[in-house]
Amino acid sequence: MKSKNVKSTRTPVYRDMGFLLEDVPTMKKAFTDEVNHPHSPDLYIYARYRNPNVVEAEERLMKLEGSKWTLLTQSGQAALDVALSLFQRSDKPNKWLFFTEIYGGTNSYIDKVLIQRRGIDVIRFAPNGNSYSMEAFEKLMSETKPDVVFFEVLSNPMLIAVDGDAIIKIAKKHGAKVIVDNTFATPILWRPLNSGADLVYQSVTKYLAGHGNLSAGAISGNDPELLKVAIEYRKWVGHMFSPDEAYRLIDMLKTFEMRFLRHCQNAHTIANFLENHPLVEKVLYPGLETHSTHNEAFRLFKGIAFGGMVTFDIKGANREEKSQRCNMFIQLVSDSIHLVPTLGDADTILMPVEPVWGDRYPFPGMIRLSVGIEDQKELLNVIGNALNIIGKD
Repeated sequence: MKSKNVKSTRTPVYRDMGFLLEDVPTMKKAFTDEVNHPHSPDLYIYARYRNPNVVEAEERLMKLEGSKWTLLTQSGQAALDVALSLFQRSDKPNKWLFFTEIYGGTNSYIDKVLIQRRGIDVIRFAPNGNSYSMEAFEKLMSETKPDVVFFEVLSNPMLIAVDGDAIIKIAKKHGAKVIVDNTFATPILWRPLNSGADLVYQSVTKYLAGHGNLSAGAISGNDPELLKVAIEYRKWVGHMFSPDEAYRLIDMLKTFEMRFLRHCQNAHTIANFLENHPLVEKVLYPGLETHSTHNEAFRLFKGIAFGGMVTFDIKGANREEKSQRCNMFIQLVSDSIHLVPTLGDADTILMPVEPVWGDRYPFPGMIRLSVGIEDQKELLNVIGNALNIIGKD
């Protein structure tokens, strides 16, 4: 029995797979409208096409991103697949350029899916040391003329900031489409679409959801034709987001800006503390003037903040001692700071660099901190006490 008197400020959760279409003319209109792939349809047909809860969450993300449209998927990797697949064509060569310092899952997707299965001609652009040269990028674009350029705003785990505005300008000059992974910076620090990017990709699992208990991805854009293609691709491949998860995400997004700025504040404080600690050899945080790409980060983020990630290297007389001290630090802080292979959680978590990334980064004492929103003093006490104990060993 349906109650007519229940009222709520929230949209109910619609778990229906197929939606009620009351008569044949209504059904005909629904399927006729579907040909144009509306983002928010007047008549819903099937949950794999679109869902009211998912559309509501997407509209909230649109406001955050300042975009004309956003689509949600069930994971960041699913959103990556949608974003990259929009530009693949069977009737022409596909030559795409990727910056090398990007998420490991994206690099694996490039190798295992784009190259091995789809035959995409992939070009890699590597940094010169600890920063990217725009002169080298311009030269490579001129020589290779790729159709698509993909980059991250802040790299993982070395936190190399890029000159996003310059990259987009150069890519557009050479006729390329641009996709930006903005997961680490979020729309709080930079909105790539305002600088001319074609698509922005986010792992919503991280800061946007922010509690380590929801998997989602999002792509945003302004071009209405790209929206139609994206809706159609998501529909046929099945990268649809759950209405229950959309309902939860809507509430999480209400605190996103406050949470993210607190992440950034805590990270900056911890980075400053670590830089001045005698047992720390190197601190990578773009908010520090000693960081190789501090100027790029400051210019791009306009000094608002510099993200919630801090990577640091513990001192040691040799490789073995550095590795031992890294392991010891992780054990000493384990009651408060857990070893969890993700980031953007409300709680501070960490990952050792060498066991995850191997010898790609020759720093056996290096740890990546995803700084949470806890009390700063408590975090500093936990980290400082652990380093002091190691120093006495």
